[in-house]
Amino acid sequence: MKVISLRYFYFFLGIIINSFGIAFITKSNLGTSQISSIPYIFSLEYTDFSFGLTTFIFNIIFILIEIALLRRDFEPIQFLQIVANIIFSFFIDVSMNLLSAFEPETIIVKLISLFIGCFILAIGISIEVAPNVIVVPGEGVVRALALAIAIKKPKVKFGTIKIYFDVTLIIIACILSFIFFGELNGIGLGTIVSALIVGRFINLVNRHFKFLRHIRALARLK
Repeated sequence: MKVISLRYFYFFLGIIINSFGIAFITKSNLGTSQISSIPYIFSLEYTDFSFGLTTFIFNIIFILIEIALLRRDFEPIQFLQIVANIIFSFFIDVSMNLLSAFEPETIIVKLISLFIGCFILAIGISIEVAPNVIVVPGEGVVRALALAIAIKKPKVKFGTIKIYFDVTLIIIACILSFIFFGELNGIGLGTIVSALIVGRFINLVNRHFKFLRHIRALARLK
């Protein structure tokens, strides 16, 4: 019982850290991360809805898509994604509020904020994945799509689907931005940079942060 509690503790800790990473990326004013791009656009257009709330709604849609695709194969434990979504969305608003006074004006400060956010996000993702419990909605929907597509095209890899999925999100966010604002708003260089370097930072964190080995070891204990 203690082991499983620790595993979920680290999972939810990783999610909370992720929210601060996304906040730093967003506050760079160079564009938010690709997974947050659509909810962020909606929060800019519909100002009565916070970034956290639009993120929550968007992730609920992801979970519903998972259920529709997997049906009986959707494991009941994965309903905890809803809890993860609540915590993640709540702490996005908390972190955005904590950074509310931070408005970088020079490109140097913006880039520093962007890279700090990407690195924090990489740490959060590494901690979240290490205990090997449930998945977050953004990953879960890609897994569900991969399983559905594998029935007809078994050679298609998860990573390939993930790339197409992320690109699709960015394209939809760009279209929405032009519809709402007549220009790109909330999408930019930071969106592309975060998509390219977060994975590299994750590799760096996994290689040099030894405490992750302890968290992974918990997943091997009964």
